Amino acid sequence: MGKTHIFADRNLKIGDIDENIYGSFLEHLGRAVYEGIYEPGHPAADKDGFREDVIDLIRELGVPIVRYPGGNFVSGYDWKDGIGKKSERGKRLDLAWASIEPNEFGTDEFMAWCKKAGVSPMLAVNMGTGTPKDALELLEYCNHPSGTYFSDLRRKNASEKPYGVKYWCIGNEMDGSWQICGLDAEAYGKKAMQTMRMLRWADAKKAGEADALKLIVCGSCNCEMPTYPEWDRIVLENTYEEADYLSMHRYYEYKTSNKNPLEDFLGSAEDMGEFIDVIRSTINYVRAKKRSSHRVYVSFDEWNIWRQSAERTEPNWVRAPHILEDKYTFRDMLVFGGLMNTLLTHCDIVKAACLAQLVNVIAPIMTEKGGAAIRQTTFYPFKYVSQNGRGETIRTISTSGKFDNMYGSARLINEAVTHNAEKREVNVFLCNYAQSAQDIELELRSFGDLTCKARVEIANNDLDAANTFACPDAVLPRQLDPVSVFSGSKAEVRLSPMSWNYLRFGY
Repeated sequence: MGKTHIFADRNLKIGDIDENIYGSFLEHLGRAVYEGIYEPGHPAADKDGFREDVIDLIRELGVPIVRYPGGNFVSGYDWKDGIGKKSERGKRLDLAWASIEPNEFGTDEFMAWCKKAGVSPMLAVNMGTGTPKDALELLEYCNHPSGTYFSDLRRKNASEKPYGVKYWCIGNEMDGSWQICGLDAEAYGKKAMQTMRMLRWADAKKAGEADALKLIVCGSCNCEMPTYPEWDRIVLENTYEEADYLSMHRYYEYKTSNKNPLEDFLGSAEDMGEFIDVIRSTINYVRAKKRSSHRVYVSFDEWNIWRQSAERTEPNWVRAPHILEDKYTFRDMLVFGGLMNTLLTHCDIVKAACLAQLVNVIAPIMTEKGGAAIRQTTFYPFKYVSQNGRGETIRTISTSGKFDNMYGSARLINEAVTHNAEKREVNVFLCNYAQSAQDIELELRSFGDLTCKARVEIANNDLDAANTFACPDAVLPRQLDPVSVFSGSKAEVRLSPMSWNYLRFGY
């Protein structure tokens, strides 16, 4: 077994890490909202019905921003249905998920929940059945101080002060045939541009100003779409000077029907990186074509592991059905860790990201109605990376071996190294995708003399192990003894087979 050398020099900086890459997502889908974050009468619920046990777990994750209310749901949603007295709000059919939407939780409840949870809101506007006027009225409701119909309505309903929402998604997955009133790229691009101009005029600030709105236009919802990446080019050519971000969505799945299911699944992080690089190139092409000095970044505002091909037998047209409640395994956690590393190593272009989703629906947190809230396996790598992966990402050079998979080839050791100058810390995140122990030599040059402050490992002999309500601690991180540092900046560590690892060094 050969040793893998990983070299990182503090002068080889990829980019600054925006804390919003640790964002998440709440859609009116299944039990994400109802019985997830909101459950009046639950023993842990506050006077507003917000589950405080769930909020505690969200704070532990370190989530700074949450996208809401969709997702596919938003393309058929009238935000006015979810404001005012709850007794006067009518129930609606949700065509996106064949459910009944009771409208007990809407914009004002979400804003109150954000304040209590300590997160910033990222609001999505309806570009399906909705109009630019609907989006403008929502902005007026949320952000205008007073003296207009919708700002005064907010003051009457919920809040004297404006909410000051900064991040706005201009629709969701409008390239998808499944999307309510989906559009082609040209039609969406023109509608999005009209909408963004109206929002900018109401905000009275120019794109690029520090306190201006941050507007996110829909990119390809995945790289398997037949219109990818032409969709992205056309949309950007219509919206470039007003857009701040282009959205990306991508989910990965363990498919037993594949010839090499494990290897193909473990290669997901490499595919994610390729997807980002293509979108980066598309953005740069449009910028060059327009001779623009403006910069557009990526909002990877939906990403996760998701068993998309799993059979669904849930009843339709019910309130908060149990759908998309994937139970994440140790295998899922390993791949998830690599996806987080990919976001870090592309932090120069990815400036926002939203794990989809936050509670119950393909989520790191699961709840029981009236009962407990537990951490899924994917909770832990997200927590450690979010809490410690701040500052800047450092480029690495690695001698890792590789393995073949459906995307080409991938590294057996998947790594990301971050540097927090304020805390004087270097953080190393390592996924060992080999089915044997691997010896690693780290050379972390130009940071001065280092001392290993912490070492965490998640390992398990059972790839199918999962945390459940009956056994919530089947997969847990272990605190191991710190490794020794020699020659000032070198360290050796043996990684357990198929394991996720974290090391923190101080200087």
